[in-house]
Amino acid sequence: MVGCNQLTEKGPDVSHIQANVSIQDLEDELFASQSVQDVENFLAKYPFLTKVYFTEVPSSEASPDKSSLAAQLYENIRNNALRGFKQQIDSIFTPKAQPLQEQLESAFRHVKYYYPDFTVPKVATIVTGFTGNDLYVSDSLIIIGLDYFGGERALYRPQVYNYQLRRYQPESIVPSILFFLADRYNQIAPDDRTLLADMVGYGKSFEFVKHMAPQAPDSLIIGFSEENLTRTYNSQTELWAFFVENKLLYETSDLKKQKYVGERPLTPEIGPEVPGGIGRWIGWRIVSQYRSKNPDITLPELMKIADARKILQDSGYKGQIDDE
Repeated sequence: MVGCNQLTEKGPDVSHIQANVSIQDLEDELFASQSVQDVENFLAKYPFLTKVYFTEVPSSEASPDKSSLAAQLYENIRNNALRGFKQQIDSIFTPKAQPLQEQLESAFRHVKYYYPDFTVPKVATIVTGFTGNDLYVSDSLIIIGLDYFGGERALYRPQVYNYQLRRYQPESIVPSILFFLADRYNQIAPDDRTLLADMVGYGKSFEFVKHMAPQAPDSLIIGFSEENLTRTYNSQTELWAFFVENKLLYETSDLKKQKYVGERPLTPEIGPEVPGGIGRWIGWRIVSQYRSKNPDITLPELMKIADARKILQDSGYKGQIDDE
């Protein structure tokens, strides 16, 4: 275990830690199907797909003939446009043994460094024409919908708002997975319903991602553009004053809290150029300042602190920039 003062820009030395990742490419097998029955056989071979990945479509198990999902997938994979898109996705992520596998192995080596009992989960990729989810992450299984993460080069993009597309690029995959994995270690106080608790909770998860992927830029981890991140950093004194003056830190209304930690393109309540989810970023700043003020606290120890008020108090954060 190391403290923050021992963490370099590149992170701790994890070269001696084993965290082998074998990525199972399911998309080639799916696209090789020649009939609905072949797709049904494919789904039967990999039952976890129906159970946890295709959650937004009717389950084949719920269908009287158990073929509704298989029929939909077969129709997709026989579409020439989707087949061309799949070829492009293949080229974007080729060779798949590199860099995605290397990035995952590096991230998992860092997780094992801080949490030696961590077991590397199975990893599978698939392309379905946006029929399944973008990601499924659990302690034992990760499913990556590669079609979501083609980035700006891709012929097709997921149907989300433009401000959300920043998260759907190849380099976003590993930070997104790590953010979900942080839930396993991020202890929160279930009875603390304040905005501050939400902010610090997000901040701890972002700090987890930064430690597991130390070379990932902050903009990629939090999903802000570099311009927004710089502007926000330089304006944090005013941003913090807004939260304090409007007595928002201990707000418990879910509707009001979502204005500051929810998915939004902007936060107009503060200003026309303040990005959405600004409370998440400020929560990260609080956690970062706490780490700076308490360098002997290890990352696992930080993740166990459920008292958001204590983290804020001990951070001394009042909207100041670093080294102020």
